[in-house]
Amino acid sequence: MRVVVAPDSFKGSLTAADAARAVADGWLARRPDDDVRLLPLADGGEGTLDAFAAARPDAVWRTTTVPGPDGRPVDAGWLLLPDGTAVLELARSSGLPLLRAPDPRHAHTYGLGAVAAAALDDGATSLVVGLGGSASTDGGTGALRALGLRLRDGRGRDLPLGGAALADLADLDRSALRAAPPGGVRLLVDVTAPLTGPAGAAAVFGPQKGAGPADVAALDAALRHFATLAGGEPDQPGAGAAGGTGYGLATLWEARIVPGAAAVAELAGLAGALAGADLVLTGEGRFDETSLRGKVVGALLDTAAAGDVPVGVVAGQLGAAPPGPVAAALSLVELAGSVESALADPRRWLRDAGGRLAARVGPVG
Repeated sequence: MRVVVAPDSFKGSLTAADAARAVADGWLARRPDDDVRLLPLADGGEGTLDAFAAARPDAVWRTTTVPGPDGRPVDAGWLLLPDGTAVLELARSSGLPLLRAPDPRHAHTYGLGAVAAAALDDGATSLVVGLGGSASTDGGTGALRALGLRLRDGRGRDLPLGGAALADLADLDRSALRAAPPGGVRLLVDVTAPLTGPAGAAAVFGPQKGAGPADVAALDAALRHFATLAGGEPDQPGAGAAGGTGYGLATLWEARIVPGAAAVAELAGLAGALAGADLVLTGEGRFDETSLRGKVVGALLDTAAAGDVPVGVVAGQLGAAPPGPVAAALSLVELAGSVESALADPRRWLRDAGGRLAARVGPVG
């Protein structure tokens, strides 16, 4: 059999690459003669670069030292593909885990813009930017400032970095803003949130970044004020991604917001990998109704259905019954007996799941 193993990361437990390897090991222990290909996937957030690196061995790793979300230097990795596409992951330069302590009002995305500038200096002709895991709610203004945008208050002073300062914005100076690359900028998102309002960046994602009710109200008002001066489409689905970075880059740098899971699958060559495959195995930390709305598993199910390839799902937890196209589904929590046991050794239970799925197919020959 030809089997493709293409999971998302099991967030907080394993990367997509590690999860794919564990499932494949379990499968091959039962069916060692099968042709098993690993194709870890992502949706624009955590693991996006790793997914590209696994799928594109011709990609070259680069590292750029930039200011992190609190100004301390961080070493941010990114990828350069042979066709001139640079792949960036916001979490590596401006992610929440890079903070010593949450700082919802002042954390910023300056590092992301600095990585983008470095990629352009290195010859990149297009950018793919995974938006996910952000520490800030600054509307992407930090990144844009690293690319030359100037933001001033009513007295002509440059604003401090961070989302809260946008409340004092009086002048948006784009004269020194670096041009976007000729091949364009694609922003990979896994959310449909608008910039502001009860479903917006501050209200929905601010509390995850340490924002209390007063912070949320102040940040939402600041983003709304920013949008009155910047224009664009603040209600566009995905504008609220990464603390409004989707909106800022789309409005002021001509970036396109695209569904991350589908874009990563396309760039990683999922359709080609499934051509002639007998089975594809996918998975994530929790499978539920949201898995089918722009997430990795949902995008994979669409691609597999188009090629009439059966799908097996392995999830940490099954919060909903998988849809008809799924031939088999296993929960690590059920295999391990508890959430605690599954989290204690996820590789073991993913190998077990891979072996159990292989056993359902039957012995080789």
